[in-house]
Amino acid sequence: MNPFAAQWQLDPEVDFLNHGAFGACPRVVLAEQDVWRARLESEPIRFMLHELEPALDRAREVVARFVGAEPKNLVFIQNTTVGVNTVLASVAFRADDEVLITNHGYNACNNAARYWAERQGARVAVANVAVPVAGPGEVVEAVLRAVTPRTRLAIVDHVTSPTGMVFPVAEIVRRLRERGVLSLIDGAHAPGMLPLDLAALAADYYVGNLHKWCCTPKGSAILVARPEHQATLRPLVISHGANTTRPERSKFWLEFDWIGTLDPSPLLAVPRALDFLSGLLPGGIPALQKHNHDLVCRARRSLLDSVGGTPLCPESMLGSLASVTLPDAPQAVGHESSPFSEPLYTELVARHFQVLVAFWPAAPRRFLRVTAQIYNESSQYERLAAAVKALI
Repeated sequence: MNPFAAQWQLDPEVDFLNHGAFGACPRVVLAEQDVWRARLESEPIRFMLHELEPALDRAREVVARFVGAEPKNLVFIQNTTVGVNTVLASVAFRADDEVLITNHGYNACNNAARYWAERQGARVAVANVAVPVAGPGEVVEAVLRAVTPRTRLAIVDHVTSPTGMVFPVAEIVRRLRERGVLSLIDGAHAPGMLPLDLAALAADYYVGNLHKWCCTPKGSAILVARPEHQATLRPLVISHGANTTRPERSKFWLEFDWIGTLDPSPLLAVPRALDFLSGLLPGGIPALQKHNHDLVCRARRSLLDSVGGTPLCPESMLGSLASVTLPDAPQAVGHESSPFSEPLYTELVARHFQVLVAFWPAAPRRFLRVTAQIYNESSQYERLAAAVKALI
């Protein structure tokens, strides 16, 4: 029995190998969230009007330090899809502008790009990053080849959802800036999975989930924006901050910190989650990140040995999430719309595995994605590899 598994509430009968989908919140973090909820409900008006703001600021300080950002440039949001929509809604596109995405982009964010571009008469272009990738340079060049004089903003994943690759975002951001292109980095998987220094990265906009690899409650994410963009960056929900002026507090914070009455406990529990993760292994979170990286690399090797295929990228381009290609689906029709309706996935769930099987780049081509968290162990991936081999 994995000694760390008891610290999560996960079903012990399931080989849970898809932490990357929605994360999983440890017991002590859920208990911390309950403490904040009880404090709120004991005196809601006092809490919301007098205690919430300083509590949010303390949490912001902790998170900013963890991701290497200036607190003044960071606000909390509910998830990265909200963050991507927020940025796209705030940029004033011209009719001849292009928004650049990649073929590895997350479907929800690609949909957002098309929606907000079309509202202003702009268009969406796609950079095709072909697989397998021999190294980071191929990703950089694929993105830059798609940049044109009309490219206004590029959305680039830090860790790709379907293929599990860590994109070289520092080099991409630098090269985009040289061309006058705004960068929006979708870091849905990055906080907690990878070491971050967002001040050094200096992307125009960076959004990242905390509920995945920081193991916080659902509804906790960050948006980091360069100072020159903050005056025009508005939340999707306009509330009291729109006409509030306080000399000691930025408009950026005033608008994003209050978008109406919400449960703030997921955000206020974030420091406890980071503290929990720091105490799991000697060496803290860097040691945890290395452990998970090494584990997912072993998992990918096990799967490749069983199902064959070519690695999509070198192990140096993995965090704690990896994908392998599978033989084409024999019956793809009717299952393309949802990764959770793919027949192989249904069969694996019946055998008590939770992984991701989905079509990419389009049916009938498909892949299998696994993730590695400290509650996982190599024997789970070996069982998965044997089951997949038998089923395909």
